[in-house]
Amino acid sequence: MFKIYTKTGDKGGTSLIGGVRVPKSHIRIESYGTVDELNSYIGMVNDMAANAVIGEWLREIQDRLFTIGSVLATDPGKEVKMKLPDLHDEDVTWLEQRIDTMNETLPEMRSFILPGGNLASSACHVARCVCRRAERICVAMHEEQEFVPPIVLQYLNRLSDFLFVLSRYIGHIHNAPEIPWRARI
Repeated sequence: MFKIYTKTGDKGGTSLIGGVRVPKSHIRIESYGTVDELNSYIGMVNDMAANAVIGEWLREIQDRLFTIGSVLATDPGKEVKMKLPDLHDEDVTWLEQRIDTMNETLPEMRSFILPGGNLASSACHVARCVCRRAERICVAMHEEQEFVPPIVLQYLNRLSDFLFVLSRYIGHIHNAPEIPWRARI
C-alpha cells in the first residue's frame, strides 16, 4: 500500500525529480507549488462553471499544468531515468484558439472590468492571478539562471490571457453583468 507520508521532508527539505535535495523554500519548489495551486483553482472553476465544454477545456489545461509541474520539479542538471511528459507549441496554439472562440461571442471591452459577476467568474479571476504569479516566479527562476523551458513561460502567459477571457465568457453565458472600472478622479 502506498503511504502518502514519507517523513523525509520533516526538516524542511525535499527532493527534485533526479534526486537532488533542496530546501522547501527553493524557488523551483515555489514554482511548481504555485502551478499546483493554480491547478486546484482551475478545478474549482470547473466545478462552479458546471458546463461540459468548459469542463473539457479545463481538464485539458489541468493535464498541461501537471506536465509543467513535472518539468519544474526536475533538476535540469541531472539525467532523469523516467519518461516525463512535455509541452508543445500546439498547446499554446490550442489556448489561442479557445480565446478566439470565446471572444467571438463576447461584447467588445471598452474599459477595464472589475473581477466578479458570479462565483465561477470570480474564481476564474483568482486562477488568473495565481497563473500570473506562477509566471513571475518562472521568470525569476530564469533570471537566477535556473533553467525554465521557454515554452513554459509562453504557456503560462497565454493561459492567464485565456483565464481572463474565460472569466468574461462564464459571466456572459450566465448573464452576469460586467462592471466597468471607473477611476476616481
